Amino acid sequence: MQSAQPISQALKLGATYLKPYHDNAALEAELLLCHCLNKSRAYLRTWPERLLTPEEMERYHQLLQRRQQGEPFAYITGQKEFWDLHLRVSPAVLIPRPETEHLVELALEKIPPDANWHIADLGTGSGAIGLAIAKQRPKCDVTATDRSSASLEVARHNARTNNIDNIRFAHSFWFDALANERFQLIASNPPYVAKDDPHLQQGDLRHEPLTALSSGPEGLDDIKHIIAHAGAHLTAPGWLILEHGYQQGEAVPDLMKHYGFIDVQCHSDYAQRERVSAGRFVSG
Repeated sequence: MQSAQPISQALKLGATYLKPYHDNAALEAELLLCHCLNKSRAYLRTWPERLLTPEEMERYHQLLQRRQQGEPFAYITGQKEFWDLHLRVSPAVLIPRPETEHLVELALEKIPPDANWHIADLGTGSGAIGLAIAKQRPKCDVTATDRSSASLEVARHNARTNNIDNIRFAHSFWFDALANERFQLIASNPPYVAKDDPHLQQGDLRHEPLTALSSGPEGLDDIKHIIAHAGAHLTAPGWLILEHGYQQGEAVPDLMKHYGFIDVQCHSDYAQRERVSAGRFVSG
């Protein structure tokens, strides 16, 4: 059992413990203690001499150990902010990334504010994309699919806690459960990492679900599947918007053009890396 210590000392020890492993050690130590105590950062700074009990110190040390061993911060806390949503996350879902907010921005540019479109979010995971769009376009109906029942449980929870009711969830491998449904816009952040990419064995990716990350030898298998079948589920002229790897900025637009999409453009993220491609399907 850890000995009792004041908050200020616990934070110093936590930062020292994490410093060899993480660049933002002091901040992470502070946030982990907030999570441990269910208190805000302001509380820690207001009461630096508040003595932590041995039980609290033990819980805090356990969280520090998990982070030191490389477990993603979001999985330790079970929480992640995305857009203006507070999301639950678990090892069943990919951790939402800030760059995926660019996909949401592009989707909202295409959807008029008062539109009552039918929209699909394929491979929803935590529900981040579908929920963000549904919240910003409350007259639209969003259908979010995922092949993982555990992911859908997380996404449904996030819909409830964020009070979003214009979204439904379907257990489906991409379009399989959508039959003859059609949409004005389809969005997806599918797996796009090559199966032998060394990054899969590094950092947070080691702990995230492989099926949400990797897709074939070039990382394009799921992207090809979505593009090839999207036309049958789009109401012309409907939009398809896909996130992909920065090195796929030529391959993905080329695939979209091959399958009949027009006005295809590849958009860069905030780091000026080509990460999202969009195009319209006008036939069918």
